[in-house]
Amino acid sequence: MRLRPSSRLVRVLAVLGCLLSIAGCASLPDSSAPQALGTLDRQPTSAEPTPPVSGREPDQLLRDFLTATADPTNRHQAARQFLSPAADVKWDDSAGTTIVDRPDTLRESRTADTATYVIRARKIGELSPDGAYRASDGTLENKVELVKVDGEWRVDDLPSGVIVEQQAFAKSYKRYPLYFPNLAGAAMVPDLRWISARKEQLPQRLLGLLAEGPQQALDPAVRNQLSAPVTLRGPITKANGETDNVGVGAGGVQVDFTGASTLDPKAKDLLATQVVLTLASADVIGPYVLLADGKPLDDRYAASGWQLTDVEDMSPKTVARNRIGLHAVRDGSLMSIGENGITAAPGFFGSTHTLQSVAVSPDGQLVAAVADSGRPEPEPGRTLIIGTYDGQGFPVDTGATFTRPSWPADGSSAWTVVDGEKVKRAVHDRVTGNVSLQDVDISELMAAQNNSNGNVPRTPITELRVSPSGARAALVAGGKVYLAVVTPRPGGRYALTSPLPLAVGLTTPVVSVDWQTDEKVVLVREGNIDPVASVLVDGSGYQAQTTQNLTPPVRVVSASPDREYVADSRAVLELTRNPEGGEYWREVPGLGGNAVPVLPG
Repeated sequence: MRLRPSSRLVRVLAVLGCLLSIAGCASLPDSSAPQALGTLDRQPTSAEPTPPVSGREPDQLLRDFLTATADPTNRHQAARQFLSPAADVKWDDSAGTTIVDRPDTLRESRTADTATYVIRARKIGELSPDGAYRASDGTLENKVELVKVDGEWRVDDLPSGVIVEQQAFAKSYKRYPLYFPNLAGAAMVPDLRWISARKEQLPQRLLGLLAEGPQQALDPAVRNQLSAPVTLRGPITKANGETDNVGVGAGGVQVDFTGASTLDPKAKDLLATQVVLTLASADVIGPYVLLADGKPLDDRYAASGWQLTDVEDMSPKTVARNRIGLHAVRDGSLMSIGENGITAAPGFFGSTHTLQSVAVSPDGQLVAAVADSGRPEPEPGRTLIIGTYDGQGFPVDTGATFTRPSWPADGSSAWTVVDGEKVKRAVHDRVTGNVSLQDVDISELMAAQNNSNGNVPRTPITELRVSPSGARAALVAGGKVYLAVVTPRPGGRYALTSPLPLAVGLTTPVVSVDWQTDEKVVLVREGNIDPVASVLVDGSGYQAQTTQNLTPPVRVVSASPDREYVADSRAVLELTRNPEGGEYWREVPGLGGNAVPVLPG
């Protein structure tokens, strides 16, 4: 493979080529026993809500009301039973949902027929009407007034929106991913939603949300084949056409799409992949009989329908899988770790001793590395080098610092942050072998960095990892971890937009982060308490990992769907599961204390 820098870069950095030829919660619990949202698989509350208990005191009635708000059925019919007639008319339950932890109901005043209470609680997250979750922090404080109606206490005045206690929320809601193709149509991007619905309601509800499209922030980075002129045609049924208990058991699903018959074969495949992965992830079992205007969407599956195996190649786990094994940077060189031991990588990257960090493209053909420039101060001390795995490396940029590079699954570009505040991507043309350097627009990311609430990143950016699909980026800025959307701009350029804080409320700085799949991020932070944890892309599902055999500080994490490695103060370790189901960290022998693990991406 031929790879050469652009002519402009050759002129600017020619001298470096000669030189180099020689030589890492308030909304999410911060403890060893996190209260992870989304871990409970429970059905919503009964369609026939339990009426208020007669004779309840106002504080008890208010607590019963907060429990009932977890059931959204029929515009929160269960909770509306606790309202006065006037409040039932005024209450806007569509203004969003706030999930809180252990709310207190504090009496402010009371007479024989009226009472005023303040609901005070720690905020966990917020749920939008489309089921999108956002982790949040801080304290909620709402005033609620109650009156007696026919001798029974009822809520008479309350703010718009819904307050749900965390445990009640977990009993009623469950997290489901919707899937949308990335812009290249090569991978599916998960869009997580929280839904309260019975099993037989799920197919219609999920595909209805799919037809409404992705969250607004994610929209620039994905496509949607289930959009105009393609629409759902008629009700969703079992594979044999029956309409009862659709999605329950092994009866399969049949879906008809108006307008889909005009799609080209690639678009039909993407539509089928969206639908099958979305339903399968909700445990709606196939076969999936997909029709276009009453006829088979694809004649290949006319007889038996689609199966999950027909679309798995575009699933997040498959796209993010490790195809090339484990590597490491040791003593400034790129090493390959295999069954026969540890060997230096072929070519420049295995022979130099100047490397600080390395990223190998998912197909194993390209390498992006940060190297010691060897230049005296005040000259830039680091150089970004791009090259082939078994060939030569070429300098493409210099700076005082670079974050470790990151490749999306298609291997089209290596991303890094220069001097803590300039995001760049080294774009590799696989036809010509040329490499060009592009600035990534982060103006929206940093537009409000003086805001003190922690909801926007602050420089320096010390880590940036692009998701396997290329639709999102995880970054560590000011010791906190954020998610951003990779948004295309004219002229083949990109911006990072819509920053979303993850792992809100951690008490120690995050130092390293990596993608396990497009749905989950693994992070490493300072300190001895839960130094390694995972969190989902909507900020939910925070889960601390075992510390067995770890010797903090933990310096870096490198992850894939089936492997996870960290470097702590003494070694590189792999997360290992024993036959009894427990987990522990096991040292990768022979690498030593200064090595850094490298998985593709």
